[in-house]
Amino acid sequence: MKCLFLYNPNSGKGKLERKLPLIRKLLSKRYSRIEVVATKSGDDLEDRVRNADCDVIFSGGDGTFHRVLQAAEGKRLGYLPSGTVNDVARSLRIPRNVKGAIGVILKGHAVRLDCMKVGETLAAYVAAAGAFTETTYRTPQAQKRLLGPLAYALHGLKHGLPLPVFPLKIVCDGTTLETDAVLVLVLNGRSVAGFPVNRRASMRDGKLEVAVIRQAKRPGFFRRAGALFSIGALFLFGIRFKKRDVLFLQGKKIDIATNRDLVWDLDGERGPSGDLSVELLKNHIFLYV
Repeated sequence: MKCLFLYNPNSGKGKLERKLPLIRKLLSKRYSRIEVVATKSGDDLEDRVRNADCDVIFSGGDGTFHRVLQAAEGKRLGYLPSGTVNDVARSLRIPRNVKGAIGVILKGHAVRLDCMKVGETLAAYVAAAGAFTETTYRTPQAQKRLLGPLAYALHGLKHGLPLPVFPLKIVCDGTTLETDAVLVLVLNGRSVAGFPVNRRASMRDGKLEVAVIRQAKRPGFFRRAGALFSIGALFLFGIRFKKRDVLFLQGKKIDIATNRDLVWDLDGERGPSGDLSVELLKNHIFLYV
């Protein structure tokens, strides 16, 4: 049996290349032929996944997973997380070390997982907009390699304040909600930015969760401080944390109307601006877990 192993040489702190001999040795316990390719770009990665006629094993962070997802329909995948935060791996409890992750693949238990369709793009675990969400794709790669997750925190504190307020009209499986907000999350996974924000969720439960941090249209100092506290509580205690300005919804089809210049983050990558439509795709990903 053959596999194609793809890896992003810039992911995480760039340490994976030193582990290629070990990866070959471990994968050879399951595969008789192993082709190893260092991808040159996101487009190159997608093309190689799309054209593969065998199992695709890949390494990288959440951005790499996002690109693979665009081309992976019908492919059986194995994932070696090597990014800065690895929210997909945290959501699926895939070990974030080479031996543990390959051990999952060697056990041979591949399952069907849900993902999200956002316009013409697929997302694995989150569509987010508002407070600090631009940090994931604006933080320089060099800083991430040097500082790890701390780079995101420093960039967010430097560039993410004050928190902008934007209008939302959310229709979730027929339920309509209108409010002003500083943060909105549409979630399929458990983890966001390394925190178990959606800890009760599963990527196999056929549901999406929505969390909103509400805010006054023209907040004063105390309301701004309250929103920061609520964001911290959301990430520390999860989206079901009971607080008046933290809203929670569940559904399979979510339409969001908002400012046309509000930018969305899809799996840590810059996505579209303005209104958003999110639909659950049941059993779309075929992955060793």
